[in-house]
Amino acid sequence: MPLPALFANLRLPVIASPLFIISGPELVIAQCKAGIVGSFPALNARPASLLDEWLHQITEALAAHDRDHPDRPAAPFAVNQIVHRTNARLDEDMATCAKWKVPLLITSLGAREDVYAAAHGWGGIVLHDVIDDRFARKAVEKGADGLIPVAAGAGGHAGTQSPFALMQEIRTWFDGPVALSGAIAHGRSVLAAQAMGADLAYVGSAWIATEEANAVPAYKDAVVAGSARDIVYSSRFTGVHGNYLRSSIEAAGLDPDNLGEGEKTTMDFGGGAMTAAKAWKEIWGSGQGIGAIDRVEPVAARVDRLEAQYREAVAALDARTAPFR
Repeated sequence: MPLPALFANLRLPVIASPLFIISGPELVIAQCKAGIVGSFPALNARPASLLDEWLHQITEALAAHDRDHPDRPAAPFAVNQIVHRTNARLDEDMATCAKWKVPLLITSLGAREDVYAAAHGWGGIVLHDVIDDRFARKAVEKGADGLIPVAAGAGGHAGTQSPFALMQEIRTWFDGPVALSGAIAHGRSVLAAQAMGADLAYVGSAWIATEEANAVPAYKDAVVAGSARDIVYSSRFTGVHGNYLRSSIEAAGLDPDNLGEGEKTTMDFGGGAMTAAKAWKEIWGSGQGIGAIDRVEPVAARVDRLEAQYREAVAALDARTAPFR
């Protein structure tokens, strides 16, 4: 099935994933202007009234870009909605998204028919993130337009399944839009995601080490200095397993190799904010793909680099596969 027309202006088949605390209007605008989907969690806008201001800022900035650059219009943007019952802001945030007709919703922590129907009502498309085939089937049955399989190695809350296995199972029954997540920080990996059957790559940690990201300098530097061996998978901080930078865990006075298990009750969105927010500010999420990140730079430069890597990988793959055609 061809991708929805919403994605027609993409320079690369990439969605920048929504990063808790880190993704704001400046990052999203830069990503969309550079030709990839930019996104942010609705809960990053605090208080809730700030979401309206952010959506106004993003919409106006991208419209101005399109007027000035009709030959290379901006990519669409997305808002991530946590649809878990503890998100007390969901109804209010959805109403704000409806006001601005947000083109793309990314939903997490539960599949909700009413949320999907609301987005479709204003002409939006919904992608739902999943960690296995069972959750993928539930999301599509309830009306999700597409899927974001979160495979092993993804930053923040992540699954444990190989991307090969996850994509293989999903593509046996689903031919709609799929954006694969999990340790993707290089143009070669973007192409690999497509080779596995995904339409798009879902890239997160690479944006932490950009000038527009709302991350402290030490966090950005840690991503640049880190590699896959510096990532710790644990449920200690939110009650849900996720990937974090070892150095930040050590800086908090904890032993990364003896963290124990967390309680799921710490994942609470009551009042519009996570009780685990302090943990996310001090314990830094990151995926295993950060070995590809060697500098802090503007988003535009990072997208340029991804595109060059992607084009080089396409040419290299063509040469490698030629003898087998």
